Amino acid sequence: MARMGMFVVATALFVSVATRADAAEYYVDASAGGAGDGTEGNPWASVQDAIDEGDVAAGDTVWLMSGDYGELRIESANNSDTITIAAVNGQEPRFTSVLVRDSSAWTLRGLHVSGENTGDLVDIAGDSEGVQVEGCVLMSVADASSWSAQDWINRASNGISVDGTRMTIRNNLLMNVGYGISVSADHSLIEGNLIENFSRDALRGLGDHTVFQYNTVKNCYAVDDHHDDGFQSWSVGDGGVGTGEVVGIVLRGNTFINYEDPNQPHRGDLQGIGCFDGTFVDWVVENNVVVTDHWHGITLLGARNSTITNNTVLDLNQEGPGPPWISVNDHKNGTPPTGCVVRNNLTTALNNSDQVVEENNITFSMDETAAFFVDFDNFDLHLLEAAAAVDTGTTAGAPALDRDLVPRPQGDGIDVGAYEWHDGSVEPLPSNGGVPTVEPPGSTGNSRGCAVQQGQGQGQPGAWLVLLVLAALLRRRERLRDDAPDARAEA
Repeated sequence: MARMGMFVVATALFVSVATRADAAEYYVDASAGGAGDGTEGNPWASVQDAIDEGDVAAGDTVWLMSGDYGELRIESANNSDTITIAAVNGQEPRFTSVLVRDSSAWTLRGLHVSGENTGDLVDIAGDSEGVQVEGCVLMSVADASSWSAQDWINRASNGISVDGTRMTIRNNLLMNVGYGISVSADHSLIEGNLIENFSRDALRGLGDHTVFQYNTVKNCYAVDDHHDDGFQSWSVGDGGVGTGEVVGIVLRGNTFINYEDPNQPHRGDLQGIGCFDGTFVDWVVENNVVVTDHWHGITLLGARNSTITNNTVLDLNQEGPGPPWISVNDHKNGTPPTGCVVRNNLTTALNNSDQVVEENNITFSMDETAAFFVDFDNFDLHLLEAAAAVDTGTTAGAPALDRDLVPRPQGDGIDVGAYEWHDGSVEPLPSNGGVPTVEPPGSTGNSRGCAVQQGQGQGQPGAWLVLLVLAALLRRRERLRDDAPDARAEA
C-alpha cells in the first residue's frame, strides 16, 4: 500500500560536497504497489521511498505521478547542485502543504498544493537559499464562490511565504487564498505568477533587491477590516515599522485588477501598489497596469532615488473611492522624498510632493477611455493608434521594453503608459513562459542558489534579450533612414 503522510528530508541524506556527473532520475507513483526500485517501470510508492531507498543526491530529479502525497517537508538539506522534485508532464501530484526550511538548491515544479486553513500552502523558511517554486498550482479550495465572509476568514490558506535569499517563484497559479505571495527574502525573483481571488495582500515585498515582474493579480475579496493591497511593502528598523529602509525593489510589468465582475460577492476596494511606511530606496516601478477602485493606484510614502515610469493607472468605475493616483509623498514622520522622478505615466490623477520631478505624464478622466484604449470594458488597455499617449513620452529613463516585451520606441517617440502602440507586424521578444528569463538579483551564477542560468543582472532581461532589443532598435533606425527623404537629391 502506498505510504502517504509526511515527507521529511533528513540532513544527512543531502549534504553533497560536489556536483555529480552521473545525476540520476527516479520515479514515484502513489498508486504503485510494493517497494519498487525507483525506475520508471517500477516506481516507488511514496516520495519518502524515493529519499530513503533511492540515494537521491545533488543534481538528481525525482519525478512524481498523480496521487496524494500528504505533507512535503525539506529541512536542513543543503545541496551543491539542485535537486528537482517535479510532476511528470500531464500528472497531478497533490500535497496538503510544503515546507522548505534552512535548505538550499531545491526546485519544486508542477506540484498541486491545496488545503483549507493550513497557514501557508508553501513555506520557504529560515536560512534557505536558491529554492525555486515553478509551475505549481496552489489553492485553498477549487471553488470559493459560495463562501461567506466568515468562510474566507476561517477557511482560506495563504499562498507562498518566502524567506532566505536568491529565491525564484515563477509561473505559479494561486487561487482562493488569503495572502498571495509574501516575500521577506532578498535578491529574489517573483515573476509570471497569477493570483486570482484573494482576501488579504496579493504580493508583499519586504526584502532588499528583489524583482516582482509580469505577475497578474485580480479579484480582491473584502471580508474584514484589513486594507487589502495588490502589492505592499514596509520597512522595519530599530524603532519599529517605518524606521528602516527597503532597498532596490523592482516592480515591472505587473497587472493589478481590483475585480473583473462588478457583481462579485464581498467586492473590495483594492489599494494597487501601496507602500506607506518607508523609507523606499532605489526603487524602479515601470510598465505596471493598475485598475482599481481606490485613491491609491501607486503610492510610495517616504522614498529616495526612486523612479515611477511608464505605468498605466486608472479607475475601475466612476464611483468613490478614487480616482486612483500616482503619489510619491512625505514619509509618515514628515521627511520629504528626495531624488524621485515620476515620468511617462498615463493616469487618472497625480498627487506628488513638490520635491518630486514630474515629466511627460498624462492625466485623463474616465470619460476619455474610448479615446485611449482598445477595449477598456474588457481590460484591453493597449493604446489606440490615435491616442494622445502615442509618441508623446520622453526617452529619458524609459524602459527598453513595454508590458508585452515589445521594444520601445515603435514610432516617432516613446509612448506614455505601460503599452507601446505598434502595427501588426511587430512581435514581442521571446520569453520564458510569458516572462523574460533572468536570474535572481545578486546571483553569482553558481548552481547552488541559482535557479535560472540564462540571464544576469538585477531583474534586467538576460544578455540575449538585450541583444535582441538592440537589434530591433537598429532595424528601426535603418527603416527610418530608408524612409527619410534623400537630402542630397533635394539640394
